Amino acid sequence: MAGGAADVFNGERAVVALFVSRVLLSAPLSLLYESLALFLLSACGLLVEISVESSSAPPRFKTRPGASSGTLLGAVTLPAVILSRLIQLSRVLLENNATSDEISGLDMQFWTVSASCFSVLIFFCLTFQHSPKNTTFFQLKNFRTSNCGLMHMVLLSMALCYLSFTAKADSGYLPLLKFVWLICHSLASVMLIQHILQAFPSCASLGEVLLVSSGLMLYFGDALAHSLSKALAFLAPSALTFLKYGTRSEIAIVIQGVMVGLFLFPAFYKIVLWAWLHLTNLRKPEALATNGGPNNVVEMSVLFYASLLFMLTALIPAWMYLVWDFQKHPVAWVFTFVFSDPLKHLALCLYWVCVICVSVLRFYDISKHSKIERILLRKYYHLVAVLMFSPALLLLPAFLNLAFGAAFAVFLVLEMIRVWKIWPLGHTIHQFMNAFTDHRDSDILIVSHFSLLLGCALPIWMSSGLNDRPLAPFAGILSLGIGDTMASVVGHKYGVLRWSKTGKKTIEGTAAGITSVLAACSVLLPLLASTGYFFSQHWLSLLVAVTVSGLLEAYTAQLDNAFIPLVFYSLLCL
Repeated sequence: MAGGAADVFNGERAVVALFVSRVLLSAPLSLLYESLALFLLSACGLLVEISVESSSAPPRFKTRPGASSGTLLGAVTLPAVILSRLIQLSRVLLENNATSDEISGLDMQFWTVSASCFSVLIFFCLTFQHSPKNTTFFQLKNFRTSNCGLMHMVLLSMALCYLSFTAKADSGYLPLLKFVWLICHSLASVMLIQHILQAFPSCASLGEVLLVSSGLMLYFGDALAHSLSKALAFLAPSALTFLKYGTRSEIAIVIQGVMVGLFLFPAFYKIVLWAWLHLTNLRKPEALATNGGPNNVVEMSVLFYASLLFMLTALIPAWMYLVWDFQKHPVAWVFTFVFSDPLKHLALCLYWVCVICVSVLRFYDISKHSKIERILLRKYYHLVAVLMFSPALLLLPAFLNLAFGAAFAVFLVLEMIRVWKIWPLGHTIHQFMNAFTDHRDSDILIVSHFSLLLGCALPIWMSSGLNDRPLAPFAGILSLGIGDTMASVVGHKYGVLRWSKTGKKTIEGTAAGITSVLAACSVLLPLLASTGYFFSQHWLSLLVAVTVSGLLEAYTAQLDNAFIPLVFYSLLCL
């Protein structure tokens, strides 16, 4: 029994329990149903994680070597972030005696992402139940008992969801339509996570894939909802209004349009290749799968660049015009926005170019000729992120929002060129990126630069609108650029006391990370005060947020660039 309890309450799960408890204790009575649903989701995540780790994974699901399943952390992170944002908005509106449609949109997002996580947990439990080992969870003798408990919690969560819908004055067919939408999201999430696990084997843990799939379904579900609402407006004007997750700024619309287009581009490119094969009288369908397209590498590359240009300049602007009534071409809009304040915007761009050129050339040379461990070399780029993003977030936050979207789009295009070996840049990009990979990357997919960029960008994007916590947008920059870097450097050079016998993280490193973030906050707060912000967060709450995120960095075997900024942001919102 003692050994089983030790297996259940490991360090990562204990930190997740602290994180979820902090969120639940901060929730007002108006978010009771959402809080109970998050509690049930946490229980389901724990149950499924132990069931998964006590079984042998099917060969078709090859996860990242050396990582735990991370199912619990992956299941609760995004719903907890949305609930924290709901708590923050409720507090802000209560203090100002105001109401906002943003709360209803966020509430729908919470139930949508929760339904996606519940469905994926059920899928995991059913998939891994065929090969149990002897490990038990509180003396559960077989997976049938755990499945029964899981289904009971899912049904209870569905009841809470219905009560939440009816309590918010939904009547008639609207609750039913919402349930249909949640079911569609759930099924699509299961299909998406299967595709990711099969298409990118050994690239991520189950928890990481769960976080990515639920996030993608939430983001692109929003785009689909607005598209459906626009298309069916003449049939039932009020039928799909609940799917609109609030208003969007012009920057958010441009970023969403580009992201939707780039994620759909592989399917579009495949169609273009298929059509080209038939136009060139190559009528055997199996030729596409065998050769991957035209035999001529240059010809294939021309098709790639032409298809990408058509997607970015024609299809995406057309979708933005039809769905969002975006009258201006996005390229023209971006130029207008940049040159609306050319001195500041261009000066910031020049500063970024200088920092990037110096750091890339310097660190790339070090990586080839130095014996410095690659993990430490990569942390230098975290410091570069601090140098690049902190001044921009203080002085030009709107321009930084747009720049993050542009950088992520460039990363996606370069990764497609690298993976598909598109001439003439494919081989060069692969060689360059391979100099900065570690055990969490693979030849199929390199995710570290994506996770670092998104780790810094997501807290800033999610803080748009009402925000009474000025430190919340800096969650990614502080946790990754300062805390994670200091923890790695100090732990590697001076760490002696380890958190666990099998792990590499040290107590000295964690203490250095927590201390450095608190010190950075003490410097950052006066700067924020000088720009008009006021500090509305107690130091005890800040200490809890920094400590919990620091402990998560120490204990988790997941991709810390993805999880730590979200957890830290969530705690800073409370």
